[in-house]
Amino acid sequence: MAGRTFAIGDIHGEMDHLLTVMSRLPRLDIEDTLVFLGDYIDRGPSSKQVVDYLRRLPRMVRAKVVTLRGNHEDAWLHVRKDPWPDFLRPPAHGCLAAYRSFVGKPHPEQGEMASADEQEEFESGKFFPADIVDWMNALPYWYEDDHALYVHAGLPKLPGGGFAHPSQLPHPPTAVLWLRDDDFFRNYRGKRVVFGHTRTEYLPEELSGYTPEDPKDLWSYENVLGIDTGCGNGGFLTAVELPELLVYESR
Repeated sequence: MAGRTFAIGDIHGEMDHLLTVMSRLPRLDIEDTLVFLGDYIDRGPSSKQVVDYLRRLPRMVRAKVVTLRGNHEDAWLHVRKDPWPDFLRPPAHGCLAAYRSFVGKPHPEQGEMASADEQEEFESGKFFPADIVDWMNALPYWYEDDHALYVHAGLPKLPGGGFAHPSQLPHPPTAVLWLRDDDFFRNYRGKRVVFGHTRTEYLPEELSGYTPEDPKDLWSYENVLGIDTGCGNGGFLTAVELPELLVYESR
């Protein structure tokens, strides 16, 4: 069936998981769309390879390819303008893994920090090639089709109440990249929203109507779908096909 949209969650430098999910999707048609929800880099060992693959993908498939901006891409763009050690240095953020991938050094051990001779290049973000920076700068903040609205993190509240469509927010609408709002997860009603960013194990477990016995699986409630299933954090990559709500996993 043509006219499908396949939304793919946070990849975080895990090339093997990305290739596994792509191999499990059905044959794509020119009327189909692939929507990647952002966070292509950091944590996993293959940030550079993931970005290279996604940039080549529109020439490899017949479907339309949409690569949204994630908060990790947004953060690195910020780093290139102003230092942000509070984002870069915590090992849990996985930023050193992206640096090592792009400069061709071994993946860091768990908890490893940048060495003294790496510090300046790492914390400046200058190791990203200019064409990669241009690509990240051009990543859209959101996408919408007949099936759903797709954002990296979620939708914020408007001052007068109700949840904002990204088009209602001042540009750039960075809130849709960064927020973790329990109110959105529980109380949003409207056109379906597909999002990543917050790992599904941290979403309200009691509300999910999809395999509620497995809190690390895709999370589905009312008109919201959370599909960050921990790729890059010891989990796996998830894709969901709309409108049929078929699920594809890398595990």
